[in-house]
Amino acid sequence: MSEKFDYGTGRRKTATARTRLYAGSGNIIVNGRAFEEYFPRKTLQMIIRQPLVLTKMVDKIDVRVNVSGGGVAGQAEAVRHGISRALLEVDPELRGILKKAGFLTRDARMKERKKYGLRAARARFQYSKR
Repeated sequence: MSEKFDYGTGRRKTATARTRLYAGSGNIIVNGRAFEEYFPRKTLQMIIRQPLVLTKMVDKIDVRVNVSGGGVAGQAEAVRHGISRALLEVDPELRGILKKAGFLTRDARMKERKKYGLRAARARFQYSKR
């Protein structure tokens, strides 16, 4: 891998992915492991590859990602967000394609906090009239 890279940060729920794109042959490494090993489910692998497939850069770019926090699904979407942002640094012309697909928008949905006096975020304790 060359020393020059393009950087992008992706986030989803509590997961954060720090993504670096290098000129290469299409290897994707997540936390020092092959991404097929880190994300064994095919759906998560597809989610990660989406921006590269859409921009036709699957075999032109190597991706190295450090991801932390959250669960596997949140981490996969954070990686997709990070790759999309880094692709903009590689070629700003890709913005329209990535934006239309919705890969540049940070998914702001988070877990709702538990409120005092309640059993969970919205669930109440059982009410007894008598």
